[in-house]
Amino acid sequence: MIASSELILNPDGSVYHLNLKPEHIAKDILFVGDQNRVEKITKHFEKIEFSQQKREFKTQTGYYKGKRITVMSSGIGPDNIDIVMNELDALVNIDLKTREVKEELTSLNIIRIGTSGSLQADIPCDSIVLSQYGLGLDNMLRSYLIDDISEKEIEEAFIKQTQWDMKKGRPYVIKGSEILEKRMESETIFKGFTGTAGGFYGPQGRVLRLGIQDPELNSKMDSFEFEGIKMTNLEMETGAIYGLGKLLGHECLSLNAIIANRATGTFSDDPYKAVDALIEYALDKLAE
Repeated sequence: MIASSELILNPDGSVYHLNLKPEHIAKDILFVGDQNRVEKITKHFEKIEFSQQKREFKTQTGYYKGKRITVMSSGIGPDNIDIVMNELDALVNIDLKTREVKEELTSLNIIRIGTSGSLQADIPCDSIVLSQYGLGLDNMLRSYLIDDISEKEIEEAFIKQTQWDMKKGRPYVIKGSEILEKRMESETIFKGFTGTAGGFYGPQGRVLRLGIQDPELNSKMDSFEFEGIKMTNLEMETGAIYGLGKLLGHECLSLNAIIANRATGTFSDDPYKAVDALIEYALDKLAE
């Protein structure tokens, strides 16, 4: 039995942070970072059957073209992903009354719909990137046993090519769901490595008033390539989602609307339009 100090439940029996019970979520789940983006997705639904919010975690479950889908805001960063992924898994794979792991486990389909900045000049603003791999520059996932799921050859190549300072922790690489990749891919979107940083400013090479450990890191990542696959974009969630998803047995994929291009110094003329286009693309693919 899992102790109450480890799996914390609210007085109504819901999981602590998400404030959800098992019946509140669908098998197909869309993640967004911003809680205000949840309704930008569910406005396309024919019906919303459930809505809940606690802190930055907003959840709505309903139907799009007859398919039951949950949309959830995760907030920003790998630390929030640690909360969301573990509590979602508890909803489907732990009996919350007996506090025991179920004999038959459920695999969720989790797709992140996010915004990101491109690292390549040929991946323009307003395009879509499908993350074949999550390349984690944060240390959160290293709290878990990931040696059996990480791509060590790619990790070594990245460390060598970028001259990575190991005092910042060892980068990790996790492959996304091949099943969801086939469902979501098309000739119009880009694929590649998506870097997951543990912060927005220094960890992504931005300089305001503080100097950073490696001012050349972005240019080093721009040129990173492994067997023809390039580093495409940088954000703050994908690697953590892929790692925890693979450890817990869930299918996970990340789709990003490119609203900035770090290589050309440009920003989308209409980032909201780019996000809306990605939302409609993902919903239609999921409902096929």
